[in-house]
Amino acid sequence: MECTLVEVAPSSDFSIQNLPFGIYSANGNGPQVGVAIGEWILNMSALAGAGLFAHIKQLDAQVFAQPRLNDYMALGRPVWRAVRAVLQDFLANANNAVRTQLAAAEDVLVPMGAAQMHLPARIGDYTDFYASREHATNVGMMFRGKDNALMPNWTHLPVGYHGRASSVVISGTPIRRPNGQRRPDAAEPPVFGPSVRLDYELEMGFFVGPGNELGAPLSLAQAEASIFGVVLLNDWSARDIQAWEYVPLGPFLGKNFGTTISPWVVTMEALEPFRVPQPPQVPRPLPYLSDAEGAPPAGYDIQLEVHLQAGGQGDFHLLTRSNLKYMYWTLKQQLAHHAVGGCNMRPGDLCGTGTISGPTKDSFGSMLELSWSGKSAIQLGDSQETRRFIEDNDVIRITGFCQGADGRRVGFGECTGQLLPASSLELS
Repeated sequence: MECTLVEVAPSSDFSIQNLPFGIYSANGNGPQVGVAIGEWILNMSALAGAGLFAHIKQLDAQVFAQPRLNDYMALGRPVWRAVRAVLQDFLANANNAVRTQLAAAEDVLVPMGAAQMHLPARIGDYTDFYASREHATNVGMMFRGKDNALMPNWTHLPVGYHGRASSVVISGTPIRRPNGQRRPDAAEPPVFGPSVRLDYELEMGFFVGPGNELGAPLSLAQAEASIFGVVLLNDWSARDIQAWEYVPLGPFLGKNFGTTISPWVVTMEALEPFRVPQPPQVPRPLPYLSDAEGAPPAGYDIQLEVHLQAGGQGDFHLLTRSNLKYMYWTLKQQLAHHAVGGCNMRPGDLCGTGTISGPTKDSFGSMLELSWSGKSAIQLGDSQETRRFIEDNDVIRITGFCQGADGRRVGFGECTGQLLPASSLELS
């Protein structure tokens, strides 16, 4: 299927097979729902006003006039699928009834370059998991040794912690280096000041759709049906603050100063052709986390890269090339475990996968791993620059896409943020 309404380059992340949702503002209007196609944004409110979705039951067209996607996320997969099918016909079929009534395509299109992107949803809650075996093993070996790398619970459940929703920001938003306590010398008291071991974490995040009632768990099948779509995610991490504070209750100030996500939410329908088997799980998870025999593969083949621009100037240098398919605990396992105790997930809740590391050094998803806790310098391409951790004014850029054998491309755009120097703090 090809888009005939506008030209879409083969290299575009936003093909007709993708159609991700986002929130944009343009032409003096406030935030509203859009869908990306090529270098354009479809104005979903205008399309709804033209009657494009009038025949879809359970769809109130007013959801597309909202400044966030929560109301649309709440509608569930049958509605999402129906809207996707209607959009694809509108874009590909020159004889589509609504399309033939348009005076001009520009009536429902906005150039991406003229739009400002916003957070896709009101994020009521944000949870970050620790679901990559390679990443957990690497970190464990650094701090506990090879024989005790994984904690006893790790292969039995998706480990996670509740993050800070208020500091989730859209791509392009600068991040301020945090101040906090750290203990550089184990024989001395802690000191206060800016983090000196500031890191990125290559992650993906998924948005919850309908969710569940308080006290009602989600089965694996229900969890899968409740996932609306996926974004790129950078879980900025102050490793030195985190190392001093995390015992016994886990991450706090080392994580809550900023999380960056990409603006376009790629739906699970768009990712369906890119399902792949997940890594073998040994021991077999408990029944509530185990698929029935013959269930579709639960992993996704999403190619991911991280680049660094030193000081905010010049070339971007490749740091990491990884893939979501390496993730040990799948998206639906993460969500099912999250809700199994009765935690009520709500439309627009965001879950991060945790750092996505692969089996080789060039696929490690953090500078903590690439520099092995700062012991080795990371060469930035062919330049003379090196890094052990992120320096002030560096820019981190995460990209991701799926590529089918037929050339079909489903991409995520960019997740970008620049690290600014720490704020001065007057202590009295």
